Amino acid sequence: MAATALDKSVPEILPPALDASSEPPPLFDGVTRLYTYYGCPFAQRVWITRNFKGLQDKIKLVGIDLSNRPAWYAEKVYPTNKVPALEHNGKIIGESLDLIKYLDSNFEGPSLLPDDPAKKQLAEELSAYTDTFTGTVFSAFKGDAVKEVGMCFHYMIFLDSVVIDKFD
Repeated sequence: MAATALDKSVPEILPPALDASSEPPPLFDGVTRLYTYYGCPFAQRVWITRNFKGLQDKIKLVGIDLSNRPAWYAEKVYPTNKVPALEHNGKIIGESLDLIKYLDSNFEGPSLLPDDPAKKQLAEELSAYTDTFTGTVFSAFKGDAVKEVGMCFHYMIFLDSVVIDKFD
């Protein structure tokens, strides 16, 4: 039986991350795998989606050590050599926002998006904006953080005060 969404009684046991010395898991053997790096925010949002939908028993985590990445990962799993990637039904899918949508529409569990079309569109826009926001915040660590991130926060304030308020 699948774990229910947000069921804290199901412990999350993280397998050790695979590195350059690790053998690859068997590919396309019917097991659904989420290849991830535990510290990556893009991979974490797919991992959170998996857990929110209660799919801990249906989607196996495969940690990848990005600092000592296995060569087989790009060769056999995901040619772009990025995480996250999902192995499901004989194919590999990547890109976190695409994976979130894929998990939401191809697996059971609570829906991530509202039924109302206007609210659904806003939710999709906010999800897409998280890429811009996260990318800007991470690049700000290399430069002028206030200058780089300021516009992102201004946009978030605008969304909160103008767009989101109309749904209250």
